[in-house]
Amino acid sequence: MITSNHQKVNALVLPNGSLEFLSLREIGWLSDKTLCGCYEQFRRCALAALNSGAETDDSRIVLNQYSDFKIEIVREPRGICLQVTNAPPRAFVDGEMIEGIREHLFSVLRDIVYTQYLIMDNNQFDFSRSEHITDAVFHILKNASTFQSNALTNLIVCWGGHSVNREEYEYSKDVGYMLGLRKLNICTGCGHGVMKGPMKGAALGHAKQRIAPGRYIGITEPGIIAAEAPNAMVNALVIMPDIEKRLEAFVRLGHGIIVFPGGVGTTEEILYLLSILLHPDNQQIKFPLVFSGPESSRDYFSDMDTFLRTTLGNDITNRYHIVIGDAAKASMLMSQGLKQVKAERQAQKDAFYFNWKLTIPQQLQIPFVPSHQSMANLQLSRKLPAFQLAANMRCAFSGIVAGNVKQEGIQAVQEHGPFELHGDPEILEQMQTLLNKFIQQRRMTLADNYKPSYRIVASNS
Repeated sequence: MITSNHQKVNALVLPNGSLEFLSLREIGWLSDKTLCGCYEQFRRCALAALNSGAETDDSRIVLNQYSDFKIEIVREPRGICLQVTNAPPRAFVDGEMIEGIREHLFSVLRDIVYTQYLIMDNNQFDFSRSEHITDAVFHILKNASTFQSNALTNLIVCWGGHSVNREEYEYSKDVGYMLGLRKLNICTGCGHGVMKGPMKGAALGHAKQRIAPGRYIGITEPGIIAAEAPNAMVNALVIMPDIEKRLEAFVRLGHGIIVFPGGVGTTEEILYLLSILLHPDNQQIKFPLVFSGPESSRDYFSDMDTFLRTTLGNDITNRYHIVIGDAAKASMLMSQGLKQVKAERQAQKDAFYFNWKLTIPQQLQIPFVPSHQSMANLQLSRKLPAFQLAANMRCAFSGIVAGNVKQEGIQAVQEHGPFELHGDPEILEQMQTLLNKFIQQRRMTLADNYKPSYRIVASNS
């Protein structure tokens, strides 16, 4: 049932892709209004899924434009459905909700409400313990049906920015096409830009190889989904509870990672992964990592390489390959790396679908909440082991992401001014140089006239 109200749409939507089959008990607690302590989070994420295709990365714009949007869980004799009121019209065509968006909508319900009560509020999980956090990540991914046969190592995580130029986007499609021809699947942060490009390219490669359907997994979290709404290629959407569990999901689920040009969010991801790979327990772990982009992004990766070598030491270059302007080579390196991953998993009798052997320090698992105090207190010192410094720098970039695009971060910066960062002068100088390049290249946000959400102020050494 579809009705229109000043171009916004009201509709009663049946499940698709998730939650079609529920027990009477599940129906009961999903439709019990007393359990909706996470309603506002659910509403925001549902609105983001319905608003897919909007060209903005400012969550406030979306929330203000659809401040009258409502979504309710309606109990049916054999299940549930969703009543949406004042929904974005772009989610519908000829009076019907687009099937991919309907799938995303019920993925939101599954991961926000269902996960909240079965995982986050379950006293069987002690989130102060590292192994329990990993177990929670496993169960959320399992509940979302992301695991494939235990005989395959073919899922490539692609990281990169949503604010990229056309040439970088087209190059990411070319790499995705080459990966698709090699029968590899794609996992990204689910947004647009080079989170969408590899999926589009892989879809063509899969079509030529008669692979149907390909796997195009998008992993996001509630704080970022409004700024990076799911793109239309995603056919398996997963919303993790926070950015740390999202990042862990990428490295546990994926078999290798390709990084395309991006901004502070991409730098956060790079530092997260390098912190793990630099950890003493992971020195022998096979995890292929390739940085790649078109010829026009050569300076971008040169700047990133300089930043990483200067802050973490020259040996860090042993952990990644840089490939410029050669999509075939980038995908070939990844394909070769996957053979090593498979051999290692076989030798260690580890699962192919989830990287249990990888040690992730608890520091990278406990949610970092960006605030003026937590950002100022970050230790950015050369006295720290490289993996700890990388983890702390990852938090700094995470805070800048929050100040750029997340509602809570934007509000904090508006009320109290930019976040302040302190640390060793050389580290701060390298961070400032890299961030200045991002501003010059318009990699911070999609909006014009970017105003920094951070201030690098002094040394605390």
